[in-house]
Amino acid sequence: MTQIHPTAIVAPEATLADDVSIGPYCVVGENVVLGKAVRLLSHAVVDGHTRVGEGTVIFPFASIGLSPQDMKYSGEPSELEIGARNVIREHVTMNPGTEGGGMITRIGDDCLFMVASHVAHDCQIGDHVIMANNAALGGHVSVGEWAILGGLSAIHQYVRIGRHAIVGGMSGVEHDVIPYGSVMGDRARLAGLNLVGLKRRGFGRDIIHDMRRAFRLLFAQEGTMTERLVDVSDLFNAVEPVMDIVEFIQRESTRPICQPKGDGGD
Repeated sequence: MTQIHPTAIVAPEATLADDVSIGPYCVVGENVVLGKAVRLLSHAVVDGHTRVGEGTVIFPFASIGLSPQDMKYSGEPSELEIGARNVIREHVTMNPGTEGGGMITRIGDDCLFMVASHVAHDCQIGDHVIMANNAALGGHVSVGEWAILGGLSAIHQYVRIGRHAIVGGMSGVEHDVIPYGSVMGDRARLAGLNLVGLKRRGFGRDIIHDMRRAFRLLFAQEGTMTERLVDVSDLFNAVEPVMDIVEFIQRESTRPICQPKGDGGD
C-alpha cells in the first residue's frame, strides 16, 4: 500500500505505483513516475520528467530530475530515466538530458550512488555501476556496466568509461577509459587492467592471462595503435573481453584513449 507522509508535497498528477513510500518533507513533481516499491526516505526532491524504477531507494536531500546545469538548456521537456533497485544516497544530484544530447539521461539497474555524487545531463549509465562519495560526471558521459568510480573523481564531458573499468579516487579523467581498465592520477593515466574486479566478477585465470598479454601488445611502444589493434584482433579474436577492448578503441569518440604513463599515443 502506498504511504505518503503528511508533510510530503506530492503533485496530484504524479504517477505512483503500488507500495511506494514517500517520507517526511519530500517533494514529488507532476511529471514524475515512481515504480513499485520505490522509497523516498525524507527531504528528497524528485521533479521534472523523471521515471524511477522498481525498488529504488532515494535518501535524504537528494535532488533528482531538476533542470540541467547547462547554459544551452532552454526549458525543453527532457527526461531522466532511472532503472530498478538503485540506491541513491544523501545529496546526490541527477539531471535530465538536453536537446543537444538526445533529450534523456539514463541510469541502469542495481547501481549505487554514494553521498554527493553527481550525474550530469545526457549521461548514459549501465547496470551495477558504483559512484563513490563526491564522484562527478560531466555532461554526455557514458559509463559501462560494473564500472567503479572512486571518491572525488571527476569525469570530463563526453568521456566514455568502459565496462568493468575502475577509476581511482581523486582522479581527473579527460580521456576514454578502456573496458576492464584501471586509471588513476590527477590527470588520469592507464595503470593496467582492473585485475581485482575481474577476479571478483568470476573471470577465469586463462581469460585474465590472455587479457594481460593483449594489454601489453596493445600499449607496446612498437608500431601504431592501428597496427597493434590488427595484431591483437588476429591473436585474440576468440577472447570476448579482449575484443570488447578492441571494439571500444575502434568506436568513434570525441575523446582520445587514456594511455599508460609515458605513452604519448598515436
